[in-house]
Amino acid sequence: MEELVHFELTREFVERFQKALDERDNSFIIESLENVKAADISALLYEFNSDESKYVLDLLPLETQAEIINDLDTDTRVNFIKIYQPFELISIINTLHSDDAADILNELPIKVREEVLSGLDPELRHQVIDLLRYEENVAGGLMAKELIKVHDNLTVVQCIEEIRKQAESVDKFYAVYVVNERDVLVGRVSLKDLVISDARKVVSEICEKDIVSVETYMSDLEVADIMRKYDLESVPVVNVQGQLVGRITIDDVVDVITEQAEEDRQLMSGISEDVEEDDSVWRNTRARLPWLLIGIAGGLMNAKFMGLFEEELARITAIAFFTPLIQATGGNVGIQSSSVIVQSLANPGFVYEGFWARLAKVFLVAMLNGLFLSALVFGANELLFNQQKLSLVVSVALFSVVVFASFVGTVTPLILNRFGFNPALASGPFITTTNDLLGLTIYFFTSHLLI
Repeated sequence: MEELVHFELTREFVERFQKALDERDNSFIIESLENVKAADISALLYEFNSDESKYVLDLLPLETQAEIINDLDTDTRVNFIKIYQPFELISIINTLHSDDAADILNELPIKVREEVLSGLDPELRHQVIDLLRYEENVAGGLMAKELIKVHDNLTVVQCIEEIRKQAESVDKFYAVYVVNERDVLVGRVSLKDLVISDARKVVSEICEKDIVSVETYMSDLEVADIMRKYDLESVPVVNVQGQLVGRITIDDVVDVITEQAEEDRQLMSGISEDVEEDDSVWRNTRARLPWLLIGIAGGLMNAKFMGLFEEELARITAIAFFTPLIQATGGNVGIQSSSVIVQSLANPGFVYEGFWARLAKVFLVAMLNGLFLSALVFGANELLFNQQKLSLVVSVALFSVVVFASFVGTVTPLILNRFGFNPALASGPFITTTNDLLGLTIYFFTSHLLI
């Protein structure tokens, strides 16, 4: 087997490759991509349009074509496979595993999907039809049907022979699953145990019975949490009767975790939809506008609120100088607190394991930060303005804002999580806008009371 080479994508190479495409220099294209990893070829093809990319793929082995198409991000793939004829898709999908084949079929129009399904290999077609029954975000939609299972009444020798037969359709396997006569999962046996055990022993004697499994209806995030918690390379999937119906491997779970992290990042940035840089102008605008409008509304409310304290501002104009300081500090403290809570909520045990102790710790940190910042600002004000009352107002207000902003930043994601909303919503413009209003309220009331 030839070793895959390292591939470095440079602007000079992209320009030379574009020239080869324009001139239909097939020999250069094939030689350039020979023994190059599919992921590196995918990175190169992102530089070209769909027709040019398809021209390149048609020159590559079928297995490489399938791997590249399977690795494309969903939005890109949906648009790209539109230029393929059904018979071409049949050839490509026939080389994929059942879970990947189901994902691509789900992205096709119903008419094309039916046509492609009818042309698949019978065994793959049966597996894919079974997978298409499930939603994409549950274990049933995430699993692959390809696995290795043996009956618990087989001997070690018979088990090894069964593995040889089944391994042809499975690229990687980490364990052999053991089922009874009704196909109910009863355990698993490691390859090491099979190798070192007496050949006459029955599999039920050497298999590990206390194993972790997931149900077909379990959400993909729950599956990811279980695999992360128990450090699993793969996990078996069972139906409501406990029968083994598939397995989920770590590469599928990494995709779930990556997608969730991307969604959280966009929500924390105030982007309400899943968008990419190369999406349309309208879609990018629509995704960013809602939270920007909320920010504008908050700014108008701030301006109106400051108008209520016009007399104080007229008498001591220096009060206005510290408004940005109060608002910025409150926003930063709120985002810090909410980010820590959102991170903690990723651990399912957070709500139950020492919740009040964690909450008390958050407030203790806020009070210490508030005291330190207040003392620092008090000293700086005394040096710069030499107005003791003003220094006192700013310091007391700053301390209060830090504590209350920490409270808002801590409680808001917990409330959102309690009502089924993504707590990452609390870590962006929502917290900033809320704490701007909160900070101004505390600041002006403090100044009204003390001056």
